[in-house]
Amino acid sequence: MTTPANPADSGPRKPKPSQLPTALPNQGTAWPQLQAQMQGMRERDIDWKSGRAAVYVFHSGDDVLQVAHDAYGMFISENGLGPAAFPSLRSMEKSVLDMALGLQHAPEGAAGSMTSGGTESIVMALKACRDFAQQQHPVPGVPEIVLPYSAHPAFDKGAHMLGLRVIRTPLTNDYLADVEQMAAAITPNTIMLVGSAPCFPYGLVDPIEALSDLAQAHGLWLHVDACVGGYIAPFMRAAGETIAPFDFAVPGVMSMSADLHKYGYAAKGASTVLYRSKTLRDAQVFAFSDWPCGAMFTPTLAGTRPGGAIAAAWAVMTYLGHEGYTQRAARIAGARRSLVAGLDALGLATFGDPRLSIIAFGGKPDAGSDDLDLLAVGEGLYAQGWFSSRVQNPDGIQLMLSPEHDQTMDEYLAILGECVAKVRAGGLGRGGSPVSYS
Repeated sequence: MTTPANPADSGPRKPKPSQLPTALPNQGTAWPQLQAQMQGMRERDIDWKSGRAAVYVFHSGDDVLQVAHDAYGMFISENGLGPAAFPSLRSMEKSVLDMALGLQHAPEGAAGSMTSGGTESIVMALKACRDFAQQQHPVPGVPEIVLPYSAHPAFDKGAHMLGLRVIRTPLTNDYLADVEQMAAAITPNTIMLVGSAPCFPYGLVDPIEALSDLAQAHGLWLHVDACVGGYIAPFMRAAGETIAPFDFAVPGVMSMSADLHKYGYAAKGASTVLYRSKTLRDAQVFAFSDWPCGAMFTPTLAGTRPGGAIAAAWAVMTYLGHEGYTQRAARIAGARRSLVAGLDALGLATFGDPRLSIIAFGGKPDAGSDDLDLLAVGEGLYAQGWFSSRVQNPDGIQLMLSPEHDQTMDEYLAILGECVAKVRAGGLGRGGSPVSYS
């Protein structure tokens, strides 16, 4: 579980915005006045452009932001529900999916859909797997999903909605999915195994090849949650980083989730769910015709889908190209290396061996810092305007690095050092905010 330090519990307080209407006003308000009011409300938001936020926003430069903004605005009223009415959206979505499938080494005949985010992509993959299993080899009881402890809660959310059961298994000492533990958890009701590339808490890529072998041995569907890694791992490889195989190049992988609004740098509301074949994707689709308007066909959970999100994703991918993404991946890799070196100098260490953009770190036993209160350190960082997440089991601090963090890493390490020193000296403690991901 992870959490940003709670703004209500610590940190510099800013004036609360004026009371907003609780009922629709009788008269409208001029846009200049509304615009000023909205700017005032943003004063309490984290200033992510400063490079002090390491969660929620993935800043890759003002030029990319402008492309996404302008492309979204061009198609802000268009509706992805009506591809016949808006063939422009149909063409852009197909292009996005073709590029996505190519990046993930998908075979001929692979298919996918754009969704609103990682949660919807995961829910769609669960729905497709459930329905495909019902058609091909029904299980005797409640269908089960076996996944590691570090897997995203979206699987539990989807299972709750779809009538599935989730079985979470312990991790290895290196914070990776334990293939033996997952194998032991398989029952006649199991329909899916899950691996992450990377997992959200620690930024580590699970042993997808070993999970593929396990899935194939039992005739199971393997889903890879690459919501974070799908649009950065290919470019990390291009930048010279060693990334273990995790995509459709691994034969047992049946589906993947990968978020465009993370390291695809698209506008919010854009993700992809990808399948090894159109047959698997078709199990995701909802179709209905028994009502006055005739056939209703929706590939994803939503009916209406914002055209702006599709257009912005296509525009950013086309604007950056392979070279632009690789340059940004290299910047993230450089920032990560600087962070790891700085942590070592402070007697801290990463959890496992992160190779992408997420890093979680804590005390280092051989440096005598394993009893350091990292949650207190995290609150100290927040109090000085640095917004990141925390993890537990073990306690630590988690960062999601963006390209712009290569400009602020030295400053971050200096403030981190000050907070560590204060906690060690007993001058800085926890404010008491619980660890929660919200």
